[in-house]
Amino acid sequence: MDVDTRLLRYFAAVAEEGTLTRAAQRLYVSQPALTKQIRQLEAQLDVKLFTRSRAGMTLTAAGRALAARVPTLLSEWDIAIRKTQAAARMSEKTLHVGFLAAAANEATPEIVAEFARRRPGWKIRMRQADWGDPSAGLADGLVEAAILRLPVPDTAGLHIRELLSEPRCVILSAGHRLAGRARIAAADLRDEAFVAAPARTGAWREYWLGGEDVTGPGGTPVRIGAVVTQPDEWLAAIGNGDGVALAPESASRFYPRPGLVFRPVDGISASTVAVAWRVGEDADLAVQEFVSCCVDVVAKN
Repeated sequence: MDVDTRLLRYFAAVAEEGTLTRAAQRLYVSQPALTKQIRQLEAQLDVKLFTRSRAGMTLTAAGRALAARVPTLLSEWDIAIRKTQAAARMSEKTLHVGFLAAAANEATPEIVAEFARRRPGWKIRMRQADWGDPSAGLADGLVEAAILRLPVPDTAGLHIRELLSEPRCVILSAGHRLAGRARIAAADLRDEAFVAAPARTGAWREYWLGGEDVTGPGGTPVRIGAVVTQPDEWLAAIGNGDGVALAPESASRFYPRPGLVFRPVDGISASTVAVAWRVGEDADLAVQEFVSCCVDVVAKN
């Protein structure tokens, strides 16, 4: 019997988290989709893996037997994949790097150029991820390294090296009631609708909604005016008046649009850019060279 390793990863996440909600957030998938995958695995194996209740998901005897073996199986599979990919990279001399939005801002092309200078004949293939995957492809093994915006919801299995921080701003439609202000307090956004990333991104979405900096301790959750996964959708939703959005200060340089204004926000934490790579890639010289290039170029700037 052949079973998709993705189903086993979904099973392992639910077994470890104990609830579909937390597992879905960790995996960046919707709860209904995760439920469907667990049922598919149960159907393939012809066993019941969980007992479902209001308290969460409890492993059955069959589920416990599978849960005892799946982590080792997946770990060995990941090692096999990494070794296969490393061999391919060595022959193709290509490093796959994921990124979100503007990556490391103006430093990005310098990082790519520095990597090419240090490793002649090699190239970097940049892969832009949507906002449904804050790991920019690392979680699914689609890339060997990534330039991210923290926080990453699930840091298990990742090394993270912070590169730079910058203030956050708020993007408003030009006709918004707050657009005429030179600066805006975080508390003034408390009653606003926000344009948000998908709920499955968990802590990453909450960070870009401002958390308690906007709502105050124990405050009413932020209202969601629209959910998007791409920068163009995001900017269009703000311009259409569906909501406001917090963004890195650099967004005013990378995403200027007629009908939008960018305003500094007081009382909110800064945004941090980091380079990340998977645990187990420490011996991969190309990955480590890329990390070194990121650190050195950003420090120089």
